[in-house]
Amino acid sequence: MESQESFTGGDNRESVRCRYCGQLNQTRAGGGQARCGRCRLSLSDTPHKKFAELDKHDYVHPADSRALAALRTIPGIDSALKKLLAVTGESAIRVIFMASAVKVTPEQCPDLHAKLQVACTTLGVDMPDLFVQQSPIVNAFTGGVEKPVIVLHSSLLERLTDEEVLAVVAHEVGHIHAEHVLYLTAARLIEALAGAALAAAPIAAIVTQLLTGTMRAALLAWARRAELSCDRAALLVTQDPHVIGRTMMKLCGGTFASKVDYEQFLAQARDFQKNYDEKALDRFWADIISSGMTHPFPVWRVSEILKWVDSGEYKRLMDEEPQSAAA
Repeated sequence: MESQESFTGGDNRESVRCRYCGQLNQTRAGGGQARCGRCRLSLSDTPHKKFAELDKHDYVHPADSRALAALRTIPGIDSALKKLLAVTGESAIRVIFMASAVKVTPEQCPDLHAKLQVACTTLGVDMPDLFVQQSPIVNAFTGGVEKPVIVLHSSLLERLTDEEVLAVVAHEVGHIHAEHVLYLTAARLIEALAGAALAAAPIAAIVTQLLTGTMRAALLAWARRAELSCDRAALLVTQDPHVIGRTMMKLCGGTFASKVDYEQFLAQARDFQKNYDEKALDRFWADIISSGMTHPFPVWRVSEILKWVDSGEYKRLMDEEPQSAAA
C-alpha cells in the first residue's frame, strides 16, 4: 500500500502528493478540504491501494458467475455473438462517438482523464478511450470488444461529486477487467434495438436472425447481474463503500437526493435485502419487475455492496499483501 507524501514549507504552505494519481499539490494549512489539482479528488493522509495482480474471480458476484455459466451452456452463443459484432462492426462504435461526443484526453477534460487513469492503474487495466456524450439520461456504459470505449452521459457528470464520478468510471473499467465486454456490447445493442425508433432498423432483423429469443433473454439476464460485480470493482477503486452508496442514492433520487438522509437510505437498503431474503412474495415481484430492466434496482445494488463489506471479503482483498515477483 502506498504511503502519503507531504511536507510543510516556511510560508505555511504544504506540499501533498495525491494518494490517487500521484500529483504533487501545494496547499495552504487550515484552508479546508483540499483537492488534487489534477484528478480533483480529495487529498488526505489515507493511503490508496493499487492491485498489482487482481483476479476477477476475487470480486465477481456469484449471481454474475451463475448467469454467465448458464449463458455459455446455450449452444452456439459465442459464435452467434461474434457474427453479430462482426456484422455491426466495432468500428461503428468508434465512428458514432468520435462524431457525436467529446473525447477525453490529458488536455481535454484532464480531471476525467486522471480519474480514468486512477481506476485503470488500481485494477490493472489498459487505458480505454473515454467519451462524454450529451444526454438527459443519467447513465454510463462500456462498448467494443478488441478496443473497448467508455461513455459517460453529461447529465450523470452534472449530478455527481468527483469521488462519485470516480466510482462510475471505475465501475465501467470493472467491465473491462472482468472481461464482460463481448457479451455486454451485444446486450446493449439488444437493449437499444428494443426502442421503437430502432425496432424497424435493418440491424434489428440481423439480430433476430443471429440470436434466438433464448439467447437474447439469457444475455440480458446476465448483463443485469454483471453490474453487481462492477459495483464491487468500483469499491476496490474508491475504497469507501459510502461513495458507492451515495452514488446509488442519486440514481434513485436525482436532484432531490440533496434532501435525502443518507443513513435512512442505507437502512432502506438493508430492509429491502432482509425482505428479499425472507419473503417469497417480495422476492418474486423484485425478480419479475427487474427482469425488464437494464440494471438492478439501485437500492438492491446498495444492499449487495453492504452485504459484501459485511461478509469480510472486501476487507480481505484490501488487507491482502501484493504477491512478490516470481523468484
